[in-house]
Amino acid sequence: MATGKDRQKQLAREHHERQLKRRQEREQQAKRAAIIGSSVGVVVVVGGIVAAVALLGGGGGDQTSAAASPQASAATKDAAASPAAGPKPYDAATGTCGYVADQSGGTVKDVGMPPAEVKLKPATKTMTIKTNLGDIVVELNNAKAPCTVNSLEHLAAKKYYDGSKCHRLGSDRFPMLQCGDPTAKADGKSQDGAGGPGYVMAEENLDGATYTRGTMAMAKTQAPGSTGSQFFLVYGKLDLTPDYTPVGTITKGLDILDKVNKAGVITPMQDGTGAPKQTVEIKDVTIAGKS
Repeated sequence: MATGKDRQKQLAREHHERQLKRRQEREQQAKRAAIIGSSVGVVVVVGGIVAAVALLGGGGGDQTSAAASPQASAATKDAAASPAAGPKPYDAATGTCGYVADQSGGTVKDVGMPPAEVKLKPATKTMTIKTNLGDIVVELNNAKAPCTVNSLEHLAAKKYYDGSKCHRLGSDRFPMLQCGDPTAKADGKSQDGAGGPGYVMAEENLDGATYTRGTMAMAKTQAPGSTGSQFFLVYGKLDLTPDYTPVGTITKGLDILDKVNKAGVITPMQDGTGAPKQTVEIKDVTIAGKS
């Protein structure tokens, strides 16, 4: 015959199971690809930021994730849906890019839309990311990813990234650092990865894309045309499908990524990713190019 104590144990167990189920539902919703990020609403990285960065999605706490990828975190259940009128890739006839408003519902840091008109020259531009740990320098491929480079230039000029923290670090089996969510706290507790600029663009430079050590690529959700402001920096070799715009190559600062990787994450998720123990704060971003 069941006792009052047995009944209490049963009720406690059922309560615990309900809590776990609700938490899993919240995590699945948060990881759903719209993903770095926008990233994020990439996620980043960066993003998810495939197997988890089209999302490199949000991070920390005791969240779980079935698989890692640089997706931007989805902000709502329907965040994975593409905008009704999706962004258009670079149009060589008009020299323009088709940016559109992001409909995913993430947190927006509004700095306006990038100019539609872009130029393919110079073929490369130099992006300098000043962080609290030193400079990370990236050679951007303007010739093959002009819409993405144009967006990065716009965000840099508007000081969009200044003061933001890289919110998701991978591991030796998923070696990337995802950044670009201006709302991320990177404290291992917050649901980072849902911040973006309020617009999205088409992915570029995907033909034969690989994500080897030194690659900078853009996070996105699983939906095409969902690239925003989040990006991920690769310090190993990422086995991702060619869905994330490879926008450049890191020419300085890989030692910084190695240092951050060595420090590990605050609270690892099931896939081993999480907010980095070693804080990476972006102080300033500049982009320059010679004609």
